[in-house]
Amino acid sequence: MNPFAKKHIVVALLLAGSQVASAGTDVFFNPLTQPAAIAQVPNHINELNSAWQVPAGISYKKLTSMHEIDADPSQSTVRVPGFGSSASNTDMSAFDPSGRYIFLPHETRFGAGVTRYDTVTDRAVNLFKGDMNGGQGDWSNDFGAFDPATWTPVDTLLVAEEWSGEGRLFELMNPMADVDAGEAIELRELNSIPNVSHEGLRFNHTGTILYFIDEDKSGSIYKFVPSVKGDYSKGQSFVLVVDAFAGDPAVRWNVGVNINEVRTGPARWVALTDADGVALTATDPFRNGPSRSSDPDLIRGGRAAADEMGATPFGRPEDMEVGYLANGNEVLYFNATSENVVYSIEDLGHGQTMVRVAADTATPRNLGYAPTTAQLKSPDNLAQDALGNIYIVEDKSDPIVAGDNVWFLRDTDGNGIAESLDHFMSLQVKGAESTGMIFNPVHPTQFIINVQHPESTGIIDGQGDTTWLYDLKDVVAPPCVKDDDSDEGSRHHQRGEQRREVRTCSESDGAGFVKKLIKAGS
Repeated sequence: MNPFAKKHIVVALLLAGSQVASAGTDVFFNPLTQPAAIAQVPNHINELNSAWQVPAGISYKKLTSMHEIDADPSQSTVRVPGFGSSASNTDMSAFDPSGRYIFLPHETRFGAGVTRYDTVTDRAVNLFKGDMNGGQGDWSNDFGAFDPATWTPVDTLLVAEEWSGEGRLFELMNPMADVDAGEAIELRELNSIPNVSHEGLRFNHTGTILYFIDEDKSGSIYKFVPSVKGDYSKGQSFVLVVDAFAGDPAVRWNVGVNINEVRTGPARWVALTDADGVALTATDPFRNGPSRSSDPDLIRGGRAAADEMGATPFGRPEDMEVGYLANGNEVLYFNATSENVVYSIEDLGHGQTMVRVAADTATPRNLGYAPTTAQLKSPDNLAQDALGNIYIVEDKSDPIVAGDNVWFLRDTDGNGIAESLDHFMSLQVKGAESTGMIFNPVHPTQFIINVQHPESTGIIDGQGDTTWLYDLKDVVAPPCVKDDDSDEGSRHHQRGEQRREVRTCSESDGAGFVKKLIKAGS
C-alpha cells in the first residue's frame, strides 16, 4: 500500500470514530428567517461577491468561475457550445484526501468531462471530456450528464452518467495525472455496476461497500460489494426492498397502486447478481442505454432488473451520505426530491435495515428560534461535516423569485430523525441551483459549494458556474445563558426548556462547536 493511500485510510477511520461518538450536534448558528430574494439581473453584485445569504460570522470567498477560467489561456475546463446556460454545468464535487484539489464533473448533455481545480495555485485544468458524438448516438468516446463524483479508498475517482449518456459508471485511475506534461488519462468503464441514472455515490466507512442511487421517479437504492476490496471491476450488486411496500416497483412512486404506499420500516438488501457479478435476473442489469425510451428493452438495465426483484421505488432519489447513529450503527441518508423527503437507512447487519423519514415538510423548522418563511422543497444534494451533521441542499424547479435553501438537519439524539430543520443558507443567483456541497477532509470548518447554470453563463463576460469556499470558524453562536446554580441561571434554564428561546450554553454552541469540529477532523 502506498503511503498516500495508507494516510487516507487512517484519516477515514479516525473520522468514523469521531462520528460514532457524536452522530450529530445541536444547532451552532443563528438560523435564517426567509429565503433570499433573487436579483433579476445576471452578473448582479450579489452573484459576483456573495452568492448565498449565510448566518452571521460565516466567511466566504469565490474560488473560481467560468469567466475566470475562460480569461486565462493556461486554464481549461468543459464548455459545450450551443447549450446556453448549461454550457458547463459544474455538479457534485469531490476532494482529494489532501484537501488541496477539487474535482468537478460536468452535467452537460454531450461532451461531459471532469475538471481538477488546485486551491493553492488557483488553476483549473480539464482532465478529459467527450468528443460530442453522443448527439449522433455514438457514445464510444463521449459522455453525458456526469453528475456524481466521489474519491475512492484506493485514490481513484468515480464519476457517472445521470439523465444523458448510457447510465455508465467510470473510474479515473490517475486523477492526479500531470496532464500539462502530457501524461495520459487512464479511464475505465466499470461494467460490474448496474446501469442506472446515477446520482449519489458513497462508500461505507470501511470502504467495503459502494452505495449508489437510480435518480428516477421510480428510482431505487443499490449497493455494490467488490469481490476484492479496492477493485471495483467485479463484485455483487444488491437493491433495497422495504418489507411493507406492496405496490408496483415498475411504475412511478406516486401513481396507481403506489399512491400512499409505505416506504419505511424494516427492509433488506436483495441480490441482483451473484458474488461473481453474474445477473440473477432475466434483464441484464449492465445493459447500456438511455434513461427513458418508448421501448423498455432499450433503457438502462439496472432499473428493470431492480423491478424484477421487487425493489422499492422512491420519488427521484438523488444524493446520499453515510454516517453513524448514536448507537454506533452505520446509517445511509438519501434525498427523495419528488417526495420532499430525506430518508435514513440504518444498517442492522446481515442484510437487514430500518428505513425512516429523517426529515420532510412536517419537520419543525428553526425550532426554538425565530421562524423562517422557507419550507423544504426538492431536497437534492447532501453534505456531512466531521461531527456527522447532515446538510440538505435544495434544487427548486423555479429558481427565479426565491433561491434554493440549504438546511441543517438537527438530530441531537442521533436516532436518524431530525428534531428540526434549521435554515442555514439561501442562494440569490438568478436561474441557478446550489450543488456539490462538500466539507474539506483536512480543514473541517471549511466546505465548498457550486453555483450551477446561472443565467450569466449565456451573456458576454458572464460569470457562469462558480465554486465558492465557506468557513465556519468564526460563526456567531445562537443566544444562550450559562448553566449555573444561581436563581437567575435556573430561571433562564427553565424558560429555555419551556420556550427554547434562551438556551443553556454548551459545547455545541459557537466556539465550542468549532473546537469539536476541528478535533473530529484532525
